[in-house]
Formats: sequence, structure tokens, C-alpha cells
Amino acid sequence: MADGGIRVGIVGANPDRGWAARAHIPALRALPGYEVTAVGTSRAASARAAADRFGVPHAFTDARELAAHPDVDLVVITVKVPAHDALVRAALDAGKHVYCEWPLALDTAEAEGLLDLARRTGARHAVGLQARFSPAVQYARDLVADGYVGRVTSVNVYAARGKAGGGEIPAWAAYTFDKTNGAGSLEVGAGHTLDVLEYIAGNVTALSAELAVQRTEYPVTGTNETVKVDTPDQIVVGAVLAGGATASVHVHDAKVTAARTRIEIAGTDGDLALVSPGPGAKEGVQIGALALRGARGGGAPREDLPIPDDYLWVPEQARTVEVLNVAQFYARFAEDIRTGASTVPGFDTGLHVHRLLDAVRRSAGTGTRQTL
Repeated sequence: MADGGIRVGIVGANPDRGWAARAHIPALRALPGYEVTAVGTSRAASARAAADRFGVPHAFTDARELAAHPDVDLVVITVKVPAHDALVRAALDAGKHVYCEWPLALDTAEAEGLLDLARRTGARHAVGLQARFSPAVQYARDLVADGYVGRVTSVNVYAARGKAGGGEIPAWAAYTFDKTNGAGSLEVGAGHTLDVLEYIAGNVTALSAELAVQRTEYPVTGTNETVKVDTPDQIVVGAVLAGGATASVHVHDAKVTAARTRIEIAGTDGDLALVSPGPGAKEGVQIGALALRGARGGGAPREDLPIPDDYLWVPEQARTVEVLNVAQFYARFAEDIRTGASTVPGFDTGLHVHRLLDAVRRSAGTGTRQTL
């Protein structure tokens, strides 16, 4: 790494739209330990436009060339899921650290292969389960660990996303409604939500699930076309957690009104609730801001629990809704790279969540309880 910090190459840095432009680049620019040195897209014109827009010296259309460049220490993958396997492998083959957006891979077999390669190369690896780094989630986890609620007895999760809002969708989003692309509400919405559940309250040891497709097609904005849907927009999971608590999870996509997130953790001595502070939880727990409320003792009223400043460790300019969790993730990842610690979710965590989603699919498909 250069003396100036960790030099980053971003694959999928579209100059006009996309998650890299909305979250990754603002987060990296705000943090002193990083420098974005390269961007890559599939077309030369857009790659050059991205480099110009973001003030980056190097532009690429070949991800292998980007990964091999001496000015890149960390490769960030922010493209569609079907391309993740090849692009992550290119970065690892070049001996670079890798941050891959969630979902890590198209399926569990791909995720296993990527984890194996990462371990053999010795590179640092991270998967974008950034909801863990929400200040409210971090604080709730610590409160649970410190006994605020006593022994956890149950967790109830309702995550109603406003994706498409029941109306039209932009053409670029159409691929998420085809289950072969591995980026539907089950993989993205439920993946992030189940990861937060386990991060706060303990791993799932058994589950039963139901999946449903309630909206079977959507019109595409500005066209006369429609997109057929075969990805679930209703994910319902009943689970048992490692400590014996029960959990109920409902991820509801395309909510027409009042999209929101609510995670209630009940225990023998009290309870906590992570809640959307207002309407418009369009993208779910991984992006939307969360507030924390709690109560202890029989009949005690629930009150707001202000988040201590210690749980916000990024500069003010990185605290907008879409940027915050990603910036907090990057801040911890930089420390991991420098110190050898492992505080961010790596490909091993990604593989675990892929296996968890496999259990959801098996249960829904067979009507049987799954033990993990």
C-alpha cells in the first residue's frame, strides 16, 4: 500500500447511476485511509466518463487490467451478481484485497469456491453486508450482549421494502425480478435482514419458511414493455436461534404504502426495538436509517435510546442515509487490513448467509423444517 492509504479500484463505477456512485465513492472520499485510484465499466466511454466525474486517474474496461495495476491495493466489485465470481477471481489472482457487494455469488457452490480461493491467496476479503454497521444495530447488539433485555426469548422482524412500490420499474432494475440472476428480494432483502437478526441475537439453528410471488409482472418505465416476475416478494421465516429464542421474520417487497423496518427483541428483563424513524424505507435494513427504543422491567414504557457518539466513527460528510453504513464498514475494513483483525464480514460470512437462504428455499419447496 502507498503511504497515502489504501488505493481502491472500483469495478462497476457507472458515472450516472448505481450503488458505487451513490454510496461507495462518497464513503471512500470521506475517509482519510482510502484513495480511489481506478474505475472500471464495460464500455470505454463510460469508464472514462466515470474517471472524469470522480477525479480518478485510471479508467479500465478490463477488470483484470484494473486488478493488476500497481496503483490498486483493494478491488471493489459493485456489478450485477452473475459477474461476481469471475471478477472476484480476477482480483484474487492479482493478489489484491477484495470487497464484493452482497450477494457474494449466484449460489452456494460459487461462494464456496471464492472463499477457498481467498484463503489460498491470503488476501483480505469482505462482503457487503453493511447493515451490521448501522449505529443502531451496533448499539443494539452491545445492549443485548450486556444483558439489557435479559435472556432473549423472541425476535420479531418486519421488513417492508418499497422497491417498485407496486408501480413501474426502471429498465436497469428488471434483472432483479429473474431468479436466475440471484438478486431478488430473497437474496438481497432477506439476506441482509437475516444477517442482522443473527448478528444481534444469535445464529439460526432451525427454520421453516414460506415464499410467494404476489406481483407477477411490472411495467417498465417509459416503455410499453412489462417484466415477468419469478422472484418471491413475500418471505416468511419462523426460526429457532442458538440461545433457544424463537424468531419470526417477514420480508415484504413492493409495499405500496408505509415501507418500514421493525425488529423487536424481547427478553426476560426487557425489550428493544429497532425501527425506521419515518416513512420511506425503500431499500430495507441495509440502507435505511434506524432508531432504537427500549424498556426494562414489567410494564415500563418504551423510550428512545439515543445512540452514543462512539457508534458513529466516520466524518460528518459520510453520514447521509445511503452512505453511512458503507462508510462505517470501510472504516473498520481499513483497520482490519492494517492490523490483521477480522471485524467485517468476509466471504466466510457470505457463504454462511448463502447456506441460510438455501435452507429457506428447501423449507419452502418441501414444506419441511430445516436444521442448520
